[in-house]
Amino acid sequence: MKINIKSVFLLLTIGLLIASCGGGDDHAGHDHGESGHEEHGDEHEEEVHFSEQQFASLNMKIDSLRYRNINSYVQANGQLEVPPQNEAIVTAVIGSNVKSIKVIEGDKIKKGQVLAYLSHPDLISVQTEYASNWNQLAYLKEEYERKKKLYEDNVGSGKEYQKSKSAYFSMKSQVSGDESKLRLLGISPKKIQEGTIYDQVAVTSPISGHIRTVEVKTGQFVQPEKELFEIVNIEHIHADLMVFEKDMHKVKEGQRVTFTTESAPGKELEATIYSVGKAFEQDPKAIHLHAEIENKQGLLIPGMYINGRIIAEDVKTYALPESAVVREGDKYFIFTAKKEKDNGEIEWAFQPVEVNVGGIDNGWIEIKLLQELSIGTQLAYNNAYYIMAEMKKGEAEHTH
Repeated sequence: MKINIKSVFLLLTIGLLIASCGGGDDHAGHDHGESGHEEHGDEHEEEVHFSEQQFASLNMKIDSLRYRNINSYVQANGQLEVPPQNEAIVTAVIGSNVKSIKVIEGDKIKKGQVLAYLSHPDLISVQTEYASNWNQLAYLKEEYERKKKLYEDNVGSGKEYQKSKSAYFSMKSQVSGDESKLRLLGISPKKIQEGTIYDQVAVTSPISGHIRTVEVKTGQFVQPEKELFEIVNIEHIHADLMVFEKDMHKVKEGQRVTFTTESAPGKELEATIYSVGKAFEQDPKAIHLHAEIENKQGLLIPGMYINGRIIAEDVKTYALPESAVVREGDKYFIFTAKKEKDNGEIEWAFQPVEVNVGGIDNGWIEIKLLQELSIGTQLAYNNAYYIMAEMKKGEAEHTH
């Protein structure tokens, strides 16, 4: 049988090509299988799928990212204070003994109310000395006027006239000083002139308010200027807040402040800024601002620590409900939502998108995109924590 060499060579060539192609197909298929598996894994890590039933049972809300007016806030902490004119320290004007005390700490008092009585021999001496000087003044006045007339009529001596004038005006000054001292003690000079001498003097309150502290005891001897009582009027209690240098350009008079106290953290109070400081505190570098409290309810005491937020401005920005944002470590995520069909069944695919966040206002949070979203992108408006939890669960199952 005659063999055609060309035909044999052609057949061998075709066979080799077929073998080569077959081997290459197996290898590519394997690679494709690995590649497909990796892509599926990446997709699984970046997405979570809910069936239509799950979607409905979770009451998922879907919408696009929209602009909204959000109030921006400045955090400011501080304490409750009262103006200086609403605080008073009552001291002893003269060294004396505390005869009786009429108030206790916390008592509500009125201006002029008696707080205590003081007594001491020196108090009596002050009054009798005044009485003597006052009577002497009356005599010196008569002498001065008599000698003045004689001098003007060229009858009396000029020297005697000047002497009587000096004695009269010197005593007049002395009596005036005595009267000032008596008024400080709460004693009427007129009563002394009428012959009344008091063996005790009343200590009265210079303002209305409450007794903050009582610093003395009955029978105690007190030196002049010794602090006896401290009084505070909380009617004009206000919020004294500190704002850091970086935020000072955001605050001004008339802005609203909301704050809570340490004693009632769940109760929010409101105030209005009426004064912004013009000098820095150095440690930390901050300025003081004062806000008038509007709803003075409950027990507000000067010195209470407060946590406040100043409503700085109204900003139009992207915003989502707080439940649409989830925090993971130091990052924040929202979720895109896409409706898909899988084997004829509807399901929803959610993918995380990292964002930055800003202020929070009435349940809405400012969203700052790190990259633009495609036109028409839909977002999950709630259940962000649940979606993230499901995604983590899926990642864990995929790892195992």
